[in-house]
Amino acid sequence: MSNGPLRIEQYETVRYDLNCNPLGVPDSVTRAIMQNISAVGRYPDTYYEPLRNAIASYACCAPEHLVLGSGSSDLLRLFVALLAPKKALLPIPSATDYEHVLSVYGCETDFYELDINQDYHLDMDDFIAHLSDTYDIVILGNPNNPTSQLISKADIEKLAAACKELDIALLLDEMYIEFTENYERNTAISLVNTYDNLIILRSVSKFFSVPGLRLAYAIMNNETNMTIINMTATPNSISCLTAAACTAMLEDTAYIHESHSRIFTERNLIYSAMNTNKNLRLFKPSANFVLMQILKEDVTAKSLLAHCNLKGIVLRNCENFHGLDSHFVRFSIMNPMQNDLMVNTILELLR
Repeated sequence: MSNGPLRIEQYETVRYDLNCNPLGVPDSVTRAIMQNISAVGRYPDTYYEPLRNAIASYACCAPEHLVLGSGSSDLLRLFVALLAPKKALLPIPSATDYEHVLSVYGCETDFYELDINQDYHLDMDDFIAHLSDTYDIVILGNPNNPTSQLISKADIEKLAAACKELDIALLLDEMYIEFTENYERNTAISLVNTYDNLIILRSVSKFFSVPGLRLAYAIMNNETNMTIINMTATPNSISCLTAAACTAMLEDTAYIHESHSRIFTERNLIYSAMNTNKNLRLFKPSANFVLMQILKEDVTAKSLLAHCNLKGIVLRNCENFHGLDSHFVRFSIMNPMQNDLMVNTILELLR
């Protein structure tokens, strides 16, 4: 991202709506797949020991606290089916998958509306005040999608304690936590050692830009639930190539460090370049995507998307998120040239 001339001349379709790491697939993944291609002729190791050990080292957790799944949606469904909640509390706006999966399993959902005047930050004390023993589960994204707001680890612990007292399961989606600065201090993984009602979901799809590998993992410390999962889980649900590729990329420190450097720099530049425009409002992001409100009366999300599509820029229309309307869009942080093009194209319409 720069304030100079555009560094891109030809328009190609770029998906700013997917929230994947702009560095793309790590070279370590390509090498691991090529080196292990013969493994497709064998069944996977049922326990996936090398993969579990790599995840445990990367996430700083015990291997026995891990549950593996073929994508975050798979694990979300697994835990909702396991816990069989009757009533849930969700902050809004938040990821649409949460409400959808809960409804599929017959769970009633109450909504807690985040305050736009607080930039959609969760007021944890007020949220806890809305809890009661009528709820069976709370689901939070941290950082939250689509607002890109981060909840502190201290607040997560307050919520986990309050939920435990009321016998409420807390499902914490940390899909985007690795995009936050000092994410090792932000993650709540260490809290599972204290709170057996806490389940943390992670995915490799976004940070490592490998959605096609379909791997997610959960961290929990509830012996009863873990026993049920181990008895009922589908064996060999993760392919040999996925296991090998993910084991390699979790140890790819060069990719991890470059990702942080690139995203933190570009995120700050984009925010600085757009935040002073009176026709839009940016909500300061913690993850690799930004929520924007259009303030210009004659421009909607649909008209902005149509304008951007002419230059191959695909943004996310956020009007289908509970709590948002037709004047909200979300975009992810891409490489410097692509960010230049996106910012200039948006500002063309919102000057």
